[in-house]
Amino acid sequence: MENKIDTATKLGRIPENVRKEHKGFSEWKPGTTSRDHQPIVQILIDGRDLNALPTLVYMAREKRPHRHHNFKAGAMNSLIRVSSEISNGPIILNVDCDMYSNNSKSVRDALCFLMDEKKGHEIGYVQFPQKFNNLTKNDIYANSLRMFNEVHFHGLDSLGGPLYVGSGCFHRRWSLIGNRYKEVPEEDLKICKSNTVEESTFVLEEKAKVLATCTYEDNTQWGHEVGLKYGCPVEDVITGLTIQCRGWKSIYFNPARAGFLGVAPVTLEQTLVQHKRWSEGDCQIFFSKYCPFLYGYGTIQLGLQMGYSIYCLWALNSVPTLYYVIVPSLSMLNDTLLFPKVSSIWFIPFAYVIVAAFAYNIWECRRIGFTFKGWLNDKRMWLFKRQTSYLFALMDTLLKLLGINRSAFVVTAKVTDKDVASRYEKEVMEFGSSSLLFIILATLALLNLLCLVAGAKKLLMDARGFEEFFLQFLICSLLVIVNAPVYQGLFFRKDNARMPTLVTVISVILAMLTCFVTLL
Repeated sequence: MENKIDTATKLGRIPENVRKEHKGFSEWKPGTTSRDHQPIVQILIDGRDLNALPTLVYMAREKRPHRHHNFKAGAMNSLIRVSSEISNGPIILNVDCDMYSNNSKSVRDALCFLMDEKKGHEIGYVQFPQKFNNLTKNDIYANSLRMFNEVHFHGLDSLGGPLYVGSGCFHRRWSLIGNRYKEVPEEDLKICKSNTVEESTFVLEEKAKVLATCTYEDNTQWGHEVGLKYGCPVEDVITGLTIQCRGWKSIYFNPARAGFLGVAPVTLEQTLVQHKRWSEGDCQIFFSKYCPFLYGYGTIQLGLQMGYSIYCLWALNSVPTLYYVIVPSLSMLNDTLLFPKVSSIWFIPFAYVIVAAFAYNIWECRRIGFTFKGWLNDKRMWLFKRQTSYLFALMDTLLKLLGINRSAFVVTAKVTDKDVASRYEKEVMEFGSSSLLFIILATLALLNLLCLVAGAKKLLMDARGFEEFFLQFLICSLLVIVNAPVYQGLFFRKDNARMPTLVTVISVILAMLTCFVTLL
């Protein structure tokens, strides 16, 4: 079915043999495209006929070029309405299109929470972790989200429940359509038909089509008080926050066998773009009326408000990170002392924080399964994302607040060719495009390399320099180590995934110009 739909889209017409085989294709007209078509609803398998398989419905909501379709949130709200007409099942499972079920017991496990006799009535949704089936051994782009899955979300589970992350989530329909928490009657969990009279498949399909039109939501609360929220790149997070602020709790369930598996980005640019969208959406939440400290005041625990803010403040983390990436190195180049001397008693607090933070982080990462190289990759991507993704997310958020820019939903591309896939499996970092993201990464990496060379020369020539600039030299050295793949991409690699010549030239000029201005 998927191949036939893709073929029809590419050809711009429906082959006659396919048109006769599936009723849904007969509704396609000349000029129909994926962005301009009427609503299509077809019940492929009718579970009411005592079929061996449950009801299976194909739905394509109406789309018109002049109507905003609200991306994923709009699609899910249409699905909620159509399913209410056909089955009205009390539990809704949301899985992204690039994910699949990996554990046949997931439904049973989720229902055990939702139908618990003592606490089940207060559970709005059960969230499974996002996991991927194409991660490399050392997770080169830190896409496993292991720290969130194995540490953070378990902590949130004790404070009212984790965030809704947009996939692998079992929702109680009653909570998802905007109702506040109340004692849910036992019959709410019985799967009943919405229509008391048995209606023909044709009648059901025609009724459902009306619910999937562009105009159905006009002058309604859909996307505002009902269903998933509109107007935010991370509609899942803001929807989950709203559900919890209405009194519902959530459950985080992380079984030994992953419930759902998906496809992680396999290039550096894909990863950075994905995190730019996530951090921008979270930042917009923080500066809106849905800020966890304002919207959640008096309705969710302070700990959960702080838990949400970890993600809402991702973009703002770019500011202090850029300070430590740029200022200590340039200050060492300019003989400006920022930290206490090694012989000073005030050096002890700095030394304690550095050693304690690194030791604890390494221990924690090893405890949850990181290899040492995997830990280094995680720190590298921590730095890369804050230098680029979070910086652009913060800038776009500020522009939006000033009314200058409008948010756009950027889908992360995950289709790759054989060469890219081969390099990914070998854990060779992919550059290859003249992206502004890479210009920033390369410029900052070269800036620290130049400062390290100058600093090393200074320390060798003057013994007092080591005592005075030790911490600045240490920070600069660590940054150079973390940026090792960038230097390889700039100067040593010859494959198609190396850093483009244009990026190299621009970055070298910018780095040298910055150092020259600093020395003036």
